[in-house]
Amino acid sequence: MVQEESAQGLDRERFNDMLLESTGVGLALLDPESLRIIFHNRRFGEWFASAEVGSGARLEALLPDLDLEALREGVAAGTWSINAEVTPVRRPISLALHFTLHDDDDRPLLMLECQNISKIKQLEYMIESYSTMVEKQNRTLERENKRVEKLLLNIMPKKVYEELKTFGVTTPRLFESASVLLLDFVGSTEMEISRNPTALIAELNDVFTAFDQIAEQFGIERLRTIGDAYMAVCGVPEPVTDHAQSIAKAALLFLRHVERRNDASSQKWICRIGINTGPVIGSIVGIQKYVYDIFGPGVNLAARMEAASDPMQITCCDNMLPLIRSDFRWDERGEFDVKGFGKRQLYTLLGENTPSVSDPMRGLPG
Repeated sequence: MVQEESAQGLDRERFNDMLLESTGVGLALLDPESLRIIFHNRRFGEWFASAEVGSGARLEALLPDLDLEALREGVAAGTWSINAEVTPVRRPISLALHFTLHDDDDRPLLMLECQNISKIKQLEYMIESYSTMVEKQNRTLERENKRVEKLLLNIMPKKVYEELKTFGVTTPRLFESASVLLLDFVGSTEMEISRNPTALIAELNDVFTAFDQIAEQFGIERLRTIGDAYMAVCGVPEPVTDHAQSIAKAALLFLRHVERRNDASSQKWICRIGINTGPVIGSIVGIQKYVYDIFGPGVNLAARMEAASDPMQITCCDNMLPLIRSDFRWDERGEFDVKGFGKRQLYTLLGENTPSVSDPMRGLPG
C-alpha cells in the first residue's frame, strides 16, 4: 500500500514536470527580494538562451532594460505586466511578461509567465501598415476628388454638378426666360500682340479673369470662352427675376473694364457685346468630355445682337428693352432685318439711370 502511494506520488511529480516542460508558456520562479531565479522550465531557458540562465541568475541580467522599481511597485499591488523583446539566437522575439506574487508555505515567490506574442506583433504591424496605406490612399483620393470637382465646377454650374454627382446624369431643362451675353473682340488676330502667342494668351486670361469676377458679383454663369469670345448667362440653372438687369449691368462693366485697360496700355482691345432675353435650354453635352451649354432662340438672338453691334457698343433688341427700360439709358438704332428673326428694333445700351455709389470695378485687374 505504501509502495503504491509512493508510485502514485512519483507519477504525479513526473506528470507535473512533463506538463511544465511541454507547455508553450515560459515559466520561472524568482525570489521577490533579490529577483534571482529559483526555477525555470525549458521554454523559458530557450527564450533567454543568449544569457546565462540558471539557478541564481538575476532577472536584470536577462532583461537589462527592465524597470525594476516599476516592477516592485506593480508586484506590491499583486500583479504587473509588460512587453519585452529578447534575442534567443538570431531573430528577436516579442514576449508578454506577467509577474504574480504567491506564497508557498509562508515563503513569498514571484512567478514570471512569458508568452511569445511575436506573431501578434507582426499582425498588429501589418494591420497598422495597411491602415496607414489606406489612410494615405484616402487622402490622395480626396485630393483627386477635390481637383476633379474644381475642374468640373469650372465647366458647369454648381447645381448641375451636384445633380451629376448625385444621380450620374443630368436632365435638360427649359428656362422660359433667361438673359444671355456674348462678347467678341474685333481684329485681335491683326493686333501686334498676336505675333507673340504667350503674351496674347496672358492678356486674354487677364481680361477674362476680370470678366469672371464681374459676372460673379451678379450671379452670372460664364459658360465658355472660344478664342477671344466670351459667353455668359443669368437665370440658368437658378431662375432669378432680375436676370435682365444683372446681365445689362455686367455688360456695362465689361465695357468699362476694357476702356480703362485701353487708357492704361498701348495695347488697345476693341470689343462688341450683344445681350438678349428669351427662352433657353440648358444641358450637359458630351459623355467623355462634359460641357454645359445652352441652346434656343434666346442664345441665337444674343449672337445676332453681338454681330450687329458696333465696336465698343452694347446692343439689344425690342424684346429685352421693356425689362430694362426704366433702369438704364439707351439709344434707339432703328429697325434691322435680323437673320432668323425678321425685322427687329435695335438699341444701344448706354448706362444705368442710377449708378451705384460703390465702384464694382475696384480691385479688378487693369
